[in-house]
Amino acid sequence: MSRHESDYNLVAATKFSPNGSGKKAGPMDIERIFGENAFGMEEMENRLPKEIYKSLRATIDKGHTLDPTIADVVALAMKEWAVERGATHFTHWFQPLTGSTAEKHDSFITPNKGGGAIARFSGKELIQGEPDASSFPSGGLRATFEARGYTIWDPTSPAFIVENANGSYLAIPTAFASWSGEALDAKTPLLRSMEAINTQALRALELFGHQGITKVASTVGVEQEYFLIDEQYYFRRPDLMITGRTLVGAKPPRGQELDDHYFGSIPDRVLSCMLETEKELYRLGIPVKTRHNEVAPSQYELAPLYENTNIACDHQQLIMITLQRIARNYGMVCLLHEKPFKGVNGSGKHNNWSLGTDTGLNLLEPGDNPHDNLQFLFFCAAVIKAVYRHQDLLRVSVASAANDHRLGANEAPPAIISIFLGEQLEDVFNQIESGAATKSKQGGLLGLGTPVLPDLPRHAGDRNRTSPFAFTGNKFEFRAVGSSQSVSFANVVLNTIAAEALDEMSDILESKLADGADLEMAVAAVVRETVHESKDILFGGDNYTDEWHEEAERRGLLNLKTTVDALETLVSEKNIKLFETYGVLSEAELRSREDIWVEQYFLSINIEAETTEHMARTMVMPAATRYLDSLVDTIQKGKKAGVSTKGVKLVADHAAAYVDELQVALGELIDQNKELGGDSVHEKAHHMLDNVIPAMMKVRHATDRLERITAGDLWPLPTYRDILFVK
Repeated sequence: MSRHESDYNLVAATKFSPNGSGKKAGPMDIERIFGENAFGMEEMENRLPKEIYKSLRATIDKGHTLDPTIADVVALAMKEWAVERGATHFTHWFQPLTGSTAEKHDSFITPNKGGGAIARFSGKELIQGEPDASSFPSGGLRATFEARGYTIWDPTSPAFIVENANGSYLAIPTAFASWSGEALDAKTPLLRSMEAINTQALRALELFGHQGITKVASTVGVEQEYFLIDEQYYFRRPDLMITGRTLVGAKPPRGQELDDHYFGSIPDRVLSCMLETEKELYRLGIPVKTRHNEVAPSQYELAPLYENTNIACDHQQLIMITLQRIARNYGMVCLLHEKPFKGVNGSGKHNNWSLGTDTGLNLLEPGDNPHDNLQFLFFCAAVIKAVYRHQDLLRVSVASAANDHRLGANEAPPAIISIFLGEQLEDVFNQIESGAATKSKQGGLLGLGTPVLPDLPRHAGDRNRTSPFAFTGNKFEFRAVGSSQSVSFANVVLNTIAAEALDEMSDILESKLADGADLEMAVAAVVRETVHESKDILFGGDNYTDEWHEEAERRGLLNLKTTVDALETLVSEKNIKLFETYGVLSEAELRSREDIWVEQYFLSINIEAETTEHMARTMVMPAATRYLDSLVDTIQKGKKAGVSTKGVKLVADHAAAYVDELQVALGELIDQNKELGGDSVHEKAHHMLDNVIPAMMKVRHATDRLERITAGDLWPLPTYRDILFVK
């Protein structure tokens, strides 16, 4: 069936009004709506008895053990609040090792003896649920016939309402564990890691003489990049529907070369979608701060403010869900894949990580004179030490088949982990290593040469967009996280490795103080030793260059280019010891994750390969041969009519050669798809990496060449030109 390209483009461009429904929305009252669909602190205080609220608040704020006797009262208040908002069901909302979220809905309704029904929700139902654990990845922790698992209420993350046109339900953030107590989710190790960093940071602060600080927590703000495309094209692309990315597709004449999309004016339809998305996020209590066009056509970014890491990770999952849900209201689809389109920028999400106390102190705030800020230098050095020692774990935390397309592609950080400190801090640490830090470089004022523009303060160092791990004022920005990934494990790693570094550095500091050294001299010595040990991880230049790759190799830094390379390091003796020492993951839990993630890599590539084979066989090859047939027919008719067909013959020769190329490549891919590479999941993963991916690339190469010459009305797929530029 012929494709009428202009018709599809017309529909895509004109079908939907700028605000989806066609009705003009009223002004958004952020202060009024913020958090109205979240059972947060204010709502708890209003609905709970004073003593019960106080007890629950101690658990949330101070990490005190939850008093189970309060559960029934909390459950009743939560149920009443939810029912007032139209909820008929509740679910324990959890994050299994699939990378997404899971939920099983149960009704509040309980039949009574009179033949009617009443809404009930008990403390027991609040605290514990029992989904089928055999239906989720366990990496060998559970046999497939062992089905019992538990969801356990996380009181530190607010319950929330999920609305639908036909009703709503109460979602309760929970952990997820097996019958024998192993963590089967992303949340449990995250909570454990937050306890680890709390313990070690408090210990360090005590050595600095702090009193009154009872809790230290990591905080995170996550920038989410994504694409919005018209659903007319999405549903006509089997590759996008099944894998989230285009497996074939030639580069359009125009991509991002003009640099005119980044921070450009947001199209009305997209802006309307963003506004509704933000409204829903505000109602959930998610503090969305920033929106803008990203670098690639049809690519955008949304970023919230910093929150407690556990809550931020929950909110990040909700942001992705909400983006995808709201986009459909506007006839669009939100693509979260790291590389949906070849030849244009992919998507990531920068994980901005810091440490803060319950008294409001940011432990990574350098102040105006970092050289004088001993506490900052100590904590910053701890992060440097942690990243240097555990480059492998940070690379593992961002490893996926999808993210392999981004890392190292001169649009995202390379797979080599390094730290950018900025000119000011790098100079301070160089001074410390050489002896003592006596000054801090100042930025001065930015004079713009005209009296109508004010002189602005200039930072003491520039930023580095090529660095995978950069200090950016009062936080570290981990830039390698993939756009579709849960950020939980990345923060598990950051929390745990920082806890280890603080533990070891506190041991040394404690020993020096016990030997009679004063605090200033002792801290300076610890920081000096730490920087000297870890300085190879510091790099302020262009991370994209071949020269840096060569330099990194000379320094002994790891370059784990693929997910397969990275995952093989996860269960090293060093890493098992780390996670067990700080009670974050047992060896069995760690090995289970390695098994799951290797299998997910294999399955992802396998699905992509079979989809590529299907599209090449049933869509591309028939279209190409029909086009070739039309050219041959034209040549034959020209001969009969005595008309020259040299140009047509040349095109036909090219088409025939590309069809032959595709057939050979397709045959190789079919053969590789039949092979699995071995019995173990690791053998299968290596087969995908070494054999299947190269075969897929050959099919793509031939297909993309055919797209460039095949008649537009015969080509069966929306092109990049359509998808990226028709809005």
